[in-house]
Amino acid sequence: MGMSQTFDCVPNTRRTSPERIAEILRNPGFVNYFSDHMAQAEWTAGRGWHDSRIQNYGPLPMSPGSAVLHYGQEIFEGLKVYRHADESTWLFRPEMNARRMVRSAERLDLPVLPEEDFLASVYALARIDEQWIPSGDEMSYYMRPFMFASEEFLGVHSAAQVTYAVIGGPAAPYFSDGMTPVDIWVTTTYSRAGEGGTGAAKCGGNYAASLEAQREGAEHGCSQVLFTDAATHEWVEELGGMNFFAVTSDGALITPPASGTILEGVTRDSVLTLAPSLGLTPDIRPISLTELFASIVEGDICEAFACGTAAVVTPIGRLVHRVDQEVEVIPLESPLGEATRAIRAALVDIQWGRKDDEYGWMHQVTEAR
Repeated sequence: MGMSQTFDCVPNTRRTSPERIAEILRNPGFVNYFSDHMAQAEWTAGRGWHDSRIQNYGPLPMSPGSAVLHYGQEIFEGLKVYRHADESTWLFRPEMNARRMVRSAERLDLPVLPEEDFLASVYALARIDEQWIPSGDEMSYYMRPFMFASEEFLGVHSAAQVTYAVIGGPAAPYFSDGMTPVDIWVTTTYSRAGEGGTGAAKCGGNYAASLEAQREGAEHGCSQVLFTDAATHEWVEELGGMNFFAVTSDGALITPPASGTILEGVTRDSVLTLAPSLGLTPDIRPISLTELFASIVEGDICEAFACGTAAVVTPIGRLVHRVDQEVEVIPLESPLGEATRAIRAALVDIQWGRKDDEYGWMHQVTEAR
């Protein structure tokens, strides 16, 4: 396995001026700018993990023959650092990301990065680039840990050389309209993942597989795509990068089970944990498109939303899908309903320190000023 060591900063590191950082933080977009540093480590067969360090953010040396460019053997994670009112900074459930990265590595036959080393890398980057963590409303510092096959070869086998890195930058809300309901394209043509595939792993191929459907949805005025199972296209799975929830008129919170084709989202797990305290009953079960559409039309399902680290909780206004050659629009009765508002408020209040964290989800990175 190797490593279990700190990520020390290499000498002569880059420093952006405080004035330039302040200018960027006024309007950062969603990680339109990256902070000064990055974490990095290497893995080689027989030696394990080694050379963990914090260094300047910059290009990664890579051969055109690097295996990731040809076979896509890579995984990644996404998590945020939040600045509280007292200027202290906090990570939200980073151990969940560390454990999911282990599962993703096992599925893609990449070396497992020990949980303690994942945590060491994100803490080290958050601390050295602490000045890049914004304090504006609903702003955060988004981190992207990733791992890829960097060995130079064209044979099809698991890589004997792997690179791990963490980059990050300030992030405004993923959807600029905040809590404005979005329209969702429901595809029964394209699949994100299939049984026995990589749907439960966080790897780039799953996202690449969603892009054609995303383009098709955009042509019909939709912001995201809801995918169904690859075998029958009848069972709801997830959006291209978010989990799906529906709220019934009698207070049930329905979401499909995180099977081998659905990613186990950290936000998804948090929403399910928060639900009972908000008067909602979690109901993790398969839900068919037939049931979903009929229940919306009949008023049994009155709210729906998507959730993920980047977008947090995003209300769904309408589901749009094609029936034969016609496009049908199914509006939600309460596109920005009470349950969606309550769930989102409960979650972000914990993340930004406005509410007591009774679950132990927040992990302090730097002290109050």
